[in-house]
Amino acid sequence: MLLAVKDLSVSFGGVHALNLSHFNLRDKELRVIIGPNGAGKSTFLDILCGKTKPDSGEVLYNGIPVLGKTEVEIANLGIGRKFQKPSVFPSLTVYDNLLLAFKMKKSIFASLFFKPTEEIDFRIREVAVKVGLLKELRKIAGELSHGQKQWLEIAIVVLQDPKLMLIDEPAAGMSDEETEKTGDLLMQLAKHHGIIVIEHDMKFVEQIAQELVTVLVRGKLLMEGSFEDVRNDQRVIDSYLGRANVQLENF
Repeated sequence: MLLAVKDLSVSFGGVHALNLSHFNLRDKELRVIIGPNGAGKSTFLDILCGKTKPDSGEVLYNGIPVLGKTEVEIANLGIGRKFQKPSVFPSLTVYDNLLLAFKMKKSIFASLFFKPTEEIDFRIREVAVKVGLLKELRKIAGELSHGQKQWLEIAIVVLQDPKLMLIDEPAAGMSDEETEKTGDLLMQLAKHHGIIVIEHDMKFVEQIAQELVTVLVRGKLLMEGSFEDVRNDQRVIDSYLGRANVQLENF
């Protein structure tokens, strides 16, 4: 098991943000987590990457306890996070953004005398091909479309060589064409990485949900099942219609 979570709980100001009884993810599994706003989805990812400290619970990554470790320590173990809003360096080229993300020593001394090797250049171009940005490598990142910035951030995570990728709402703000390309990209990446995706776009969820979909409501696990099971579950429909104003036709 790549990830095993048990009795994970965290509160903010006395309000339970997450009270997750269990969550398991196999290696090279793509899992989508859905739920209304305030369901605890992003909080869950924040805990997994070390950004938020839980009140109690257990998280094992490859059998290693991760709670209590710093964000850097967790990243070094092999957990990479892509946040909802792209956080690239807009004044640098796409290539330079990827170069900065490359997993290597980043001491002051190493940086002063650093020169990209053929191996590093090959790896950057290899990842750029995967995310569809090979022709944009010399372009200033701030000039990219919203979808391209999302792909650049995914590429930055891939360059960290994580075994587990945490992806927060990748389809938000994308065109239909960009959304479909992003779904294809994530399914390709799932051949080499475990991936957890948070998403609200049900058409996108339907595209990428290969096995289980996890539904969170009020910080708790409501159900897990196939996309069809989730779409037809009355509890899920009621939760979305009552709490997030999602139209019934989205299901």
